[in-house]
Amino acid sequence: MSLLMSLLLFAGSLKPAKATQEGPVQQSGKASYYATKFSGCRTSSGERVKQHIFTGAHRTLPFNTLVEITNVTNQRSVIIRINDRGPFHKGRIVDMTHAAAKAIGLLGRGVANVTLRVVNPNRMVSMLDNSLTLDGRSPLVPDLMPVQ
Repeated sequence: MSLLMSLLLFAGSLKPAKATQEGPVQQSGKASYYATKFSGCRTSSGERVKQHIFTGAHRTLPFNTLVEITNVTNQRSVIIRINDRGPFHKGRIVDMTHAAAKAIGLLGRGVANVTLRVVNPNRMVSMLDNSLTLDGRSPLVPDLMPVQ
């Protein structure tokens, strides 16, 4: 048991490598979204999964990296902040919250072909569509500020 705890503590202390400044990072693959049972669970960065904000998981990008996810089928895009590791399913490049999946039309399908592009935070423009709500009252506001 103590060996398992030691390994968990060691794995939790690892920090991802810094992103290189060589140019824009782009990927193509499949995206999925977190099941509702993961709401409130801790992510790899230590934050809790909040299904109403635009965050997600990527295997290698540093935490707090902003990425634009574009659904290839309908060309709808969303910017999310990476705060978790995964997905660990072959062919998938990103997992995202329910709100982000809804914004690009991923709900109902579960998995979609997407392109992923790292966003330069100095040139980011945030747009809010008030029609995108989970409870019918409060608009989805992206939580894109880095966690300290």
